[in-house]
This record gives sequence, C-alpha cells and structure tokens, in this order.
Amino acid sequence: MLKSVHLLLVTLVFISFISRIIIAEFSPAYLQKKWLKIAPHVIDTLLLLSGIALVIQGNWLSSHYSWIIGKLFLLSIYIALGMLAMRSQGLRRWTTATTAIICLTLIVKIAINKQILPI
Repeated sequence: MLKSVHLLLVTLVFISFISRIIIAEFSPAYLQKKWLKIAPHVIDTLLLLSGIALVIQGNWLSSHYSWIIGKLFLLSIYIALGMLAMRSQGLRRWTTATTAIICLTLIVKIAINKQILPI
C-alpha cells in the first residue's frame, strides 16, 4: 500500500511540475491562485515522507545505501533547477525544466535498480 501511494505521488510530482512550467510560460497569472502555490509543496512533502517511510519499512539503511544518497543528491538538484525554471523565461526556462525532468527520471531509475551506476 505504501509503495503504491509513493508511486502515485511520484506521478503527481511529474504532472505537477510539467503543468506548472507550461502554465508559467503561457498563462503566468494563473499561477497566482492559492491552490497552485500550495498543492506542489503538499505533494512534494508527502512524497518525501512516504519515501522515508519506505526506507524505514524496507530496512534499506542496514545495507548498501549509496543509491539513497544518490537520490537525495539528485533531489536537491531537481529542487534547485525547478526553482530556477519557474523563475526564468523562454529558452532558459525550458532548458532548466528539461534538466529537472531528467533528474526526476534518474531518481526513478535509481529507485528501480537500487544502484547509482548501471553495471
């Protein structure tokens, strides 16, 4: 059940980020709605909490856990790039947003393989 909730939240993070980038580009005034300011933070927080719960439930810190550190590192890069993308315009917005999406994709790949580098 927890894994399903986590996967749903991962999907919502992707949809939320891509939607906000598109809205920021084509209808930036719409981003001033209160729910659009709050919802992404709620989703991100729930995702992080469910991830922590999965780590504890899976007892993954008792063994090789460099993949978790890799995910946290990429998460911090995603957050920085996401903030930059939301504050930028034009080509810079799309470049940073694309790089942020690549970070999210790498996080998912690491989560599936439980390793940072493919061997």
